[in-house]
Amino acid sequence: MEKSKRNLKALIAQMTLEEKAGMCSGADFWHLKGVERLGIPSVMVSDGPHGLRKQEEAGDHLGINDSIRAVCFPPAALSACSFDRQLVQEMGERIGKEAQAENVSVVLGPAVNIKRSPLCGRNFEYYSEDPYLSGEMAAACISGIQSQRVGTSIKHFAANNQEYNRMSCSSEVDDRTLREIYLPAFETAVKKAQPKTVMCSYNQINGTFASENHWLLTEVLREEWGFEGYVMSDWGAVNERVPGLAAGLDLEMPSSGGVGDREIVQAVKDGTLDEAVLDRAVERILRVVFDYADNRREEAFDLEGDHAFAKRAAEESMVLLKNEGMLPLQDTENVAVIGGFAKTPRFQGGGSSHINSFRVDSAWDSLSGRANVTYAQGFSAVEDIYDEALAKEAVEAAKRADKAVVFAGLPDSFESEGYDRKHMRLPQCQNRLIKEIACVQPNLAVVLHNGSPVEMPWLGDVKAILEAYLGGQAGGSAVADLLYGKANPSGRLAETFPLKLQDNPSYLNFGEGDQVEYREGVFVGYRYYEKKDMQVAFPFGHGLSYTTFAYANIRLSADTATDKDTVTVSVDVTNTGAVSGKEVVQAYVKDLTGMAKRPVKELKGFEKVSLQPGETKTVEITLCPRSFAWYHIGLHSWFIGSGKYEILVGSSSADIRQSITLTMQSAQRLPLHLHMNTTIGELLADDRTRELGKKLKQKMDAFFGGAGAEVPEGAEGEAISDEMGEAIALAAPLRNLSGFGICTKEQILEMLAEYETLST
Repeated sequence: MEKSKRNLKALIAQMTLEEKAGMCSGADFWHLKGVERLGIPSVMVSDGPHGLRKQEEAGDHLGINDSIRAVCFPPAALSACSFDRQLVQEMGERIGKEAQAENVSVVLGPAVNIKRSPLCGRNFEYYSEDPYLSGEMAAACISGIQSQRVGTSIKHFAANNQEYNRMSCSSEVDDRTLREIYLPAFETAVKKAQPKTVMCSYNQINGTFASENHWLLTEVLREEWGFEGYVMSDWGAVNERVPGLAAGLDLEMPSSGGVGDREIVQAVKDGTLDEAVLDRAVERILRVVFDYADNRREEAFDLEGDHAFAKRAAEESMVLLKNEGMLPLQDTENVAVIGGFAKTPRFQGGGSSHINSFRVDSAWDSLSGRANVTYAQGFSAVEDIYDEALAKEAVEAAKRADKAVVFAGLPDSFESEGYDRKHMRLPQCQNRLIKEIACVQPNLAVVLHNGSPVEMPWLGDVKAILEAYLGGQAGGSAVADLLYGKANPSGRLAETFPLKLQDNPSYLNFGEGDQVEYREGVFVGYRYYEKKDMQVAFPFGHGLSYTTFAYANIRLSADTATDKDTVTVSVDVTNTGAVSGKEVVQAYVKDLTGMAKRPVKELKGFEKVSLQPGETKTVEITLCPRSFAWYHIGLHSWFIGSGKYEILVGSSSADIRQSITLTMQSAQRLPLHLHMNTTIGELLADDRTRELGKKLKQKMDAFFGGAGAEVPEGAEGEAISDEMGEAIALAAPLRNLSGFGICTKEQILEMLAEYETLST
């Protein structure tokens, strides 16, 4: 039947209660149930976010069993560093085509949980510490995959920021922090790209499991954001099936062997579950099932073409962290390549997203053909063992060469789904050997293979650092081209690299016990380091190039805006170097109103621009009203205060090149809550009560003799200052006026009554 003519409600009316309940759980590990007599097909879902992990037999969710041979694109930790929506969307399109070729209806991704701590074992699957960047990348990925009429399942909804005890722990997060940090990436993706499904996380949020959290799955996701698809559980995330269904969890995965189905049937029969709730869930599931089935097509699985794209994506995303004139390497130079990762790259993380790559490029595959390049293993890529003989060979090779490049990184066992890292260190054997090589070879570069930040005790001893992250199956050849300048680095860090683990804002409140308190609030990543004015190894948004860029002529589409307006910031960017390159122009907003405790600045826009030597382009970034807002807990809504906002544009969060000020004239006003403990300072701070504040302060000053009153000599006089008197007056609650006999309580209440209409 044509989709346009299919009546899902009529179809559901023909289903038995048992068939409807059955639609709400998997048929097995990867398939949804079908109903053959009604023409409802059984469809397949499959991991993963950076490539297809299709398992036909003996399915598992942790990558233990083999899947089909496929293409491993750069994982999210790297692709986010591209800051390139178009690139990520094209990656999604290719994954969608692969899914069509393999008859997969929904790809289980992307994953957008915020990188609260560098220790989270699954950080390699997540985009960023920043919710704006995460949301933009996710929306691009979803748009790409779903352009091929294959669904996506954005995950893990929500506040799933650690692996320790992930199936039962409770993330204790206040509303403002949830709204500003942990929910916006999901919100952006839903509103911009409308994923076909959302996957709820294992954990509890403030004591309620995500799988049965009505506020999360219905009130926020559907009623506020307008989500139209179905919600599925993470594999094994269901706590109580019937309460979960009532809360908005439509599909339980994987199969529960009929247990959940029977509970649903019984609940409908005994009246504890309205059958209309079940019907609604089935309709949501069927809408997605038929959207795929009705648009099923034959598609070629272009392994070689996708491999070539994977290389380009890696080149566009890898980040040149440091370069003191050492890179790019020259063909005439004798170069020593050192480290097991050069021949055995770690190119993806472990667990449910693990791709069975049909081919893997190592850097050595590309470098070994060069006459002036030699190799010494130095250390293994899979274990932390210092081998004296291998180390000696590596040091000697480095000493003989003009330059040396060490390929270092985290072995598979150091980070994976299922557990968190205990520290941020590289294997000790690697740190030791890098130090030893630096003593004999001043021209030393390090290439890093890791899913999240590492400490670098040798940071000051090396000339260059290339952060390759986990580069996907073509990452090795991408590294080789970047080292020799065949490609120009253009990646930017999607997360801050702290100097040491203890600097991280979640350090004292991460990964322990049944409850995890998010005490750092909205101050996650660069928001924290900047507020603390803390030195970091490499800031958010940082990345170098083999060319240089100049910024000039920043301007706004309007100097004044309302809380309903969009504003465009424009800046001219020029390539001032000798080679072509790409710059990531980043726009941050700084709130100067002082109305709330906010980060120093927050990323609210970015664009990647390609420039030839000497070329200038105008980059435009549009800021919507939400760019200026913060979440007010009392209002249960976003709030924009009137006043000044600074727009800062630059090459990283720490490298601001241009700034300009915008005046916001907001119609939003905070409600007045006037009472006997309201202070005089609070009255003076609000233009609606400023005159009353002045009047009462005059009374207070007169009572205490005023700022110009005669001050006693001696010790008594030394204890009193104008600043002290002013501070006491501003902090005085109105009840003090009554207590000091300046005004009666009745007089104060009468004055406040005049402002009653401003209190709502």
